[in-house]
Amino acid sequence: MTTSPTLYRGLKDVYLDTTQSSFIDGEQGILLYRGYNIHDLAANSNFEEVSYLLIHGTMPTSEGLGAFNKRLIASRTMPEAVKDVIKAVAKAHPMDVLRTAVSALSAYDPDTADMSKEANIRKSERLTAVFPTLVAAHYRIRQGLEPIEPRSDLSHAANFLYMLDGNEPDADAISAIDLDFLLHAEHGANASAFAARVTASTLSDIHSAIVTAIGTLKGPLHGGAAEAVQVMTNEIGDPSRAQAYLEDRLSRGEKVMGFGHRVYRAEDPRARHMRERSKALGQKLGHEEWYQILQQVEKDMAKYQSRGIFVNVDFYAGSVYALLGLPEDLFIPLFAIGRIPGWCTEILEQYDNNLLIRPLLEYVGPMDEKYVPIDER
Repeated sequence: MTTSPTLYRGLKDVYLDTTQSSFIDGEQGILLYRGYNIHDLAANSNFEEVSYLLIHGTMPTSEGLGAFNKRLIASRTMPEAVKDVIKAVAKAHPMDVLRTAVSALSAYDPDTADMSKEANIRKSERLTAVFPTLVAAHYRIRQGLEPIEPRSDLSHAANFLYMLDGNEPDADAISAIDLDFLLHAEHGANASAFAARVTASTLSDIHSAIVTAIGTLKGPLHGGAAEAVQVMTNEIGDPSRAQAYLEDRLSRGEKVMGFGHRVYRAEDPRARHMRERSKALGQKLGHEEWYQILQQVEKDMAKYQSRGIFVNVDFYAGSVYALLGLPEDLFIPLFAIGRIPGWCTEILEQYDNNLLIRPLLEYVGPMDEKYVPIDER
């Protein structure tokens, strides 16, 4: 008699490989990017420096970061043909458009057929640079407007905000978006990074692996939480209604989005920074109601902390996006803009020590079925 294998559904608590990209201690609520604590990075660094750290493996010198920034700026412009692709699918969800645009980009990258590490690093930099352009271009095209060309005198975050409406972005808005990108830059073998690794493990190209990651991130159980939290916030409408809303939702067995995380049993260390930014922006803009609602929801959900259910990074992120005037269906593309260097880092690691990822499934269906010809069924 065959012994049934031990199942790890969802590959929970299964270690796939070793990594140097990020460290997560879910019990203590610790997140490190290549050894650097996320709190130190959030307080002192920026998205460009973190992108260099992830893609190249070390903190840059001033000269190295300057050269890296020049390469990013030079790669912000997308090919005209990709712009035409975006126009052709403009009515689709922004994540579908981003996925399609990245697929089209592969036809115009000068290193498409080159699978050397050096070429894949160059492709990683170019993808990191162009993601904001793709998202902003679609945002404008679907409104019947022409895309705004990127500027060479703005930071990564500032240029993204500029390309949305052509206005010089506010310093607090730039800081909030830069922080958001930084906090989302890397997070281990999450669903989209794992999916990208599976594609990379077949030795498919980096654009294909990124397309896989985008498709995975689109799912509401992965990238859609910030959007869902903002919908919930709008439905609650007032802090006094939060408790009744939560009780009704939980009584129907529905999940409260923005709470709980697959790896954290303490508060997501990134949540602190988005909480602070949500409060500050709300006060500055005279729209403190969203922060107040979220605070009340967090208070009413505190009783579940004993079960390891705390707020995650997405809980306050949606309110920050909304305060900046960004539509809800751009929330997941914003996540993708931040995560692209992390995805590329995971893919580069997979290429460095590759083994085809091919798990097994335990068969529990019928055995020894007899074939009956179709005219006798």
